[in-house]
Amino acid sequence: MQNTTAQKSTAPHTSARLRATVRVPMHLNSGASVTAELHTFAGLSDPGEHIALTLGERNRTSEQVPLVRLHSECLTGDVLGSARCDCGPQLQEATRQIDAEGGCLLYLRQEGRGIGLYNKLDAYVLQDRGFDTYAANEELNLDPDARNYRVAAEMLTLLGFTSIRLLTNNPEKAKQLAQYGIDVVAVVPTGVFVTEDNRYYLETKARVTRHTLALSGI
Repeated sequence: MQNTTAQKSTAPHTSARLRATVRVPMHLNSGASVTAELHTFAGLSDPGEHIALTLGERNRTSEQVPLVRLHSECLTGDVLGSARCDCGPQLQEATRQIDAEGGCLLYLRQEGRGIGLYNKLDAYVLQDRGFDTYAANEELNLDPDARNYRVAAEMLTLLGFTSIRLLTNNPEKAKQLAQYGIDVVAVVPTGVFVTEDNRYYLETKARVTRHTLALSGI
């Protein structure tokens, strides 16, 4: 992970550009409907097919700082409804909240904290044998969290979101965005979607990477 504290340029690669924008109506699990503008990119520092969703601009005045969420792809949670994590509920919450306040959701292709889907499922096997989520990655000779948010800063810059309120419980996201030149004026906590299936997963995040999660016993 990126741990340097030096200020970095917010400018994307000279070849980076917005590739396409399209309006997409969306139906949320709550029954609400929203319309997002989906943006694709070319020439970013990371070749993954990352997308940005701008939402709720009708609700934001020129004085309001946009609300931004960096959401790492989670096929098992976002699509299949896995209860091993809280990714699906967080995605739904972020979409509703950003639509209400105005801002942007980045959907980053960083499955399994950047190790990929198959490796994540291999890590699940180890977790079922007693390893926590970070130790399982290390047992596979993988970084416990391989994500880097430089590409997120590039996407935000191309969209004009250089001063933001960040919707997260993960201090590393705010730290890295600031390092890459994004002005994080406030951190807004997400909900804590704890169940018996994901409690140990959340407790591990709070203990190991200091996520700001209000959990009893932490």
